[in-house]
Amino acid sequence: MILLSAGGTGGHIFPAAALAEDLKSRGFDVALATDLRALKYKDSFVGVDVHVLKSSAWSGGLLSKIKGAFSMALGYVQAKKLIADLKPEVVIGFGGYPSVPAVLAAQRQKIPTIIHEQNAILGKANVFLAPRAERIALSHEDSIGLDKDDKLRAVVTGNPVRKGVADLFTEPYPDIQPDGAFNIFVMGGSLGATVLSKVVPDALAALPEQYRKRINVVQQCREEDRESLKEKYKAAEIGADVSVFFNNVSEQLQKAHLIIARAGASTVSEVSTAGRPAIYVPYPHHADQQQKINAEAVANKGGAWVMVESGFTADALGARLETFLQNPQALFKAAEAAQSCAKPDAGRRLGNLVVALARGWD
Repeated sequence: MILLSAGGTGGHIFPAAALAEDLKSRGFDVALATDLRALKYKDSFVGVDVHVLKSSAWSGGLLSKIKGAFSMALGYVQAKKLIADLKPEVVIGFGGYPSVPAVLAAQRQKIPTIIHEQNAILGKANVFLAPRAERIALSHEDSIGLDKDDKLRAVVTGNPVRKGVADLFTEPYPDIQPDGAFNIFVMGGSLGATVLSKVVPDALAALPEQYRKRINVVQQCREEDRESLKEKYKAAEIGADVSVFFNNVSEQLQKAHLIIARAGASTVSEVSTAGRPAIYVPYPHHADQQQKINAEAVANKGGAWVMVESGFTADALGARLETFLQNPQALFKAAEAAQSCAKPDAGRRLGNLVVALARGWD
């Protein structure tokens, strides 16, 4: 039995789901400990028991911190019981505060643990758990946040992506005909991104008609933005599929000529594995600017373009899109560069690390 522990956002859940798929293919029983937010991703964990534990962020004012500490303590008690029932061989944490109770409980019961970090900068939960973890799996060679002793136990595995996305690594970039369809996939992250819903349709609507009639848009958005977004595309006579959630991301990536997205670690990993050029608009309010660093890792190799939110305007985006439509060769080259940043076998690598630890191998 292997227990996975992850925060309930897509950035933590999707790598956990990819590892679960690998471990089940090896014959392991797998369970997941998480929070309520993850229940909407339950379909990604076929044959995996999902357990919801209490947890809370340690932020805000004094009262919020007290409530958070109480919630985490309750989650820790729940995690101890869960571990006693499941008797896992290894526990793997994927970050986010909900990952802490199960991993911490395992560490205090001398059960081997691995933490996996998706971003180039370690999150607070993983920084807290790293000193007691037997192995630290990283997605980036030059990850920031580990001390000297922790680096000795670090292994670069990459960031696991779902099988349907990993399979795209061997698929060619879709051809762009001079008068053919131009497919744009707008990914807002697991919570959507209002700035994309405001800027992207305005930029596309301002393009010359000869370009607008070629464009097909698939866009993820927040529920509160969906109707207005549909109306904007309808008024601009642009074909669009707008939804709060897409359960066929691999299919959308396969068709896309260009991605416009936030730069969460899982998004960047999936887009790079699929070999799709992207315009990344990093979330600007992380203190450590983790999304900007994720995006720049690909942009520096020519596989993407980074537009900071303050400069992400309809005029700026429109000018860039018009350049791509006039010179599709730039996208073709960027697609190849993006794929050079991918580790499509990250799930297998992380699975190998779990097996080695479970068997007591070096």
